[in-house]
Amino acid sequence: MDTPIEHAKPPPASWANLPHKGQLAVLAFSRFVDFFQMASLQTYMVHQLKSFDPSLPDSTISHQAGVLQGSFTATQIVTAVLWGRVADAPWCGRKRVLLVGLVGTALSCIGVGFSQTFLQATFWRMFGGAINGTIGSARTMVAETVDKRFHSRAFLLLPLAFNVANILGPILSGLLVEPVAAYPKLFGPASVFGGLDGVQWMEKYPYAMPNILCSVLLVLEAVAVHFLLAETLASIRNSKVPLPGPMDLVKKFVSRFTSTNAHRYTLVDNSSDGLLAGMDDNAVELSPVNSSEKPKMSKRPQVLPFSRIWTANVLWVLLSIAIFDFHMGAFSSLWIVYLSTDRPEAEITARFTKRSNPFIFSGGLAFEPAAIGFALAVLGIVGLFLQLSIYPWSNSRFGLMRCFRYSLFLFPLAYFLAPYLSLLPSPTPAPSPATGFWVWVGISLILTLQVTARTFALPASIILLNNSSPHPSVLATIHGIGQSVSSTFRTIGPIAAGYWYGVGLEKGIVGLAWWVVAAISSVGCIASFWVRNGTGHEILLPGEETPENDRP
Repeated sequence: MDTPIEHAKPPPASWANLPHKGQLAVLAFSRFVDFFQMASLQTYMVHQLKSFDPSLPDSTISHQAGVLQGSFTATQIVTAVLWGRVADAPWCGRKRVLLVGLVGTALSCIGVGFSQTFLQATFWRMFGGAINGTIGSARTMVAETVDKRFHSRAFLLLPLAFNVANILGPILSGLLVEPVAAYPKLFGPASVFGGLDGVQWMEKYPYAMPNILCSVLLVLEAVAVHFLLAETLASIRNSKVPLPGPMDLVKKFVSRFTSTNAHRYTLVDNSSDGLLAGMDDNAVELSPVNSSEKPKMSKRPQVLPFSRIWTANVLWVLLSIAIFDFHMGAFSSLWIVYLSTDRPEAEITARFTKRSNPFIFSGGLAFEPAAIGFALAVLGIVGLFLQLSIYPWSNSRFGLMRCFRYSLFLFPLAYFLAPYLSLLPSPTPAPSPATGFWVWVGISLILTLQVTARTFALPASIILLNNSSPHPSVLATIHGIGQSVSSTFRTIGPIAAGYWYGVGLEKGIVGLAWWVVAAISSVGCIASFWVRNGTGHEILLPGEETPENDRP
């Protein structure tokens, strides 16, 4: 008796059988350099702001820090959706959006490094945010590079890059800040490179070196993207018309028409599986087509109308992302401002131990840039360890949704406990920076809670956003909308937290901002129970069939 042939079940996804590692490595590095420049700025931002006007009080500096950090994401509120639409357009694609973002961000880093006023630095951060469409493009290309069963591994590379950047960015930037004062024998007067008077431009722009390093890394990644990364947009991969050059893009964008030349070229598919399968990462074959032969017009792929994007699951995912990015942005701003805030006097700490009210106390840890860099690096070290050891096992054992929902409950706990670091015993008296065993144990505890939650929530939120897309034709648009929502609340978060922190300092309650953020993150825990893991193709257009992966 004949039995039906059973198809062999594919092996479970692992790092070993993850396909297209070269493409994924380039995409992961694009996120690394972007995160690197953000982590770099956080290391010295407060001290650079103080250098613009040393007379400003800490409450004003905390507000400026929130504005400066939020200005990068503020412009992305508008531009992220536009970059998503451009990345979905066949006249541009994902790769070109990624290139523009990398080069533009490199230019903005140079501007920040050589700024001499708060307004100048804010302008360059806004410019960098407006031109940066790398997040949506990189996430979309990761999704299109590998099959869905590999997404849990492939998308993990992006927060992995975040943690590595959080280790190297603060440490290297902390070493490069104020090079004349830090390395007088190399750059000071009568030094190896300084000559008689020292390196004058380093003296005038003490925060330029970290930004120059960021710019170099961004430009190097742009070169790698140009030569090594393959375009993943289906309408470009399968196109029978020549790939547009830079001037063609300008003409298309301005006049919406292009001229035709006597000779055409067609992109030759190297395998039945598409552009990425089995091809050399930097090889694109072009074959001449006789000018007298008109290429066959392939059927134009259907595109889901913009008005039909807004499904219930998309809205719940966006709400969850909004809350997540609000408190993540608030934490990033609060943490660096809190670490650099002057410590409370000994008598204030002594009075607290006698108070019945456990919430009225003030002061930070008074860390210098090098110590802030190390404290920020702890974020990356803990996150890197968790992502390589615990996350893959937990995700496969408990599933995406459980890990996502339950990890969110660690955020409010971390934020609630954070300000109590001011009260831990330190062998150094105020106003000297806090130090000692208990201070670093406390810092490690807070960061372990926060980073553990982020380790599970960040890759899950990326996957949930990707899978919430109702149709493949709007995938980059969905990521663009997600980035716009993320940018909106990563802008509001630091600004609001900076304001609350300043109010708290004036009232002698340093924990005010922390506890408000803890309450908001608790709302995110509740909202997550309405989020579900979608299929990425829930709406069928005329003539389409249910994808094989979604059939029972």
